[in-house]
Amino acid sequence: MTPETQLAEAFEQQRRRLLTLAHRVLGSRSDAEDVVQEAWLRLSRQDLEAIDNLPGWLTTVISRICIDTLRARAARPPEVSIDDDLPELVVTDDQDTPEDVAVLSDSVGLALLVVLGSLRPDERLAFVLHDMFAVPFAEIGPIIGKSADAAKMLASRARRKVRGVPQPAGDRREQREVVDAFLSAAQLGDFDALLRILAPDVTWRRHTARGVTVTTGSGEVVEAVRRGQGARITARRVLVNGEPGILGWGPTGRPLSLMACTVRDGRLVGIVSIADPVRLAGLDLPKPPEA
Repeated sequence: MTPETQLAEAFEQQRRRLLTLAHRVLGSRSDAEDVVQEAWLRLSRQDLEAIDNLPGWLTTVISRICIDTLRARAARPPEVSIDDDLPELVVTDDQDTPEDVAVLSDSVGLALLVVLGSLRPDERLAFVLHDMFAVPFAEIGPIIGKSADAAKMLASRARRKVRGVPQPAGDRREQREVVDAFLSAAQLGDFDALLRILAPDVTWRRHTARGVTVTTGSGEVVEAVRRGQGARITARRVLVNGEPGILGWGPTGRPLSLMACTVRDGRLVGIVSIADPVRLAGLDLPKPPEA
């Protein structure tokens, strides 16, 4: 085996972990792939025998490229309001193929990605490295140019901000059942059933062409369903960033709404919905069911 082949094989063994790390830090699959490619280019110029700990070396390189990317983003004038900024949305059919299971295991829910996107670059990186990948603060500090104690404080600050984000709990089957029950109750106009499915303090973040609104309480969701009664909408369950959600189409097959749902203890505790036609048109969405 040539040194070049040995280097390539060693990198391939780390690729999936590196891609997952970069995706969770950056919130964009395409940006994450670019970062991993850049890490490979840097590794290809190294002598493998001179690297004592290849996984650690690659984690450091990926992290530094990611934080440079985040800082470059923060320095650019925003094209849209920061409150209307959504991370990359990956919407797929909800199936149990091996590929889907792999994507689910690597994914981060949309609600968490939204909050991660509001963190400072050093907070976000410290939180992801420590809380999601168990990297010690002694190693995180040099990556972000701070001491281990400072890195610990950054992760703690990020953790406090993330703590209020609804986190899914239960297996995927339970999540599906709750989302299916919500969809059925909405289609039937069974408002009592909706109230049983929704947590009383459910949070609903709505992205529309007019901007973003955030409300709390099951009454807001029920009232929105009530207003939509009679509309000719076809809807079914999909996966949104690895979690069960709902995609709705109008009579012509044009996507009208997308909902990412967070389920905990058998109830719907969080909803992120997109009803902006421009944003929906730019997404790669599953086709509507055949009539």
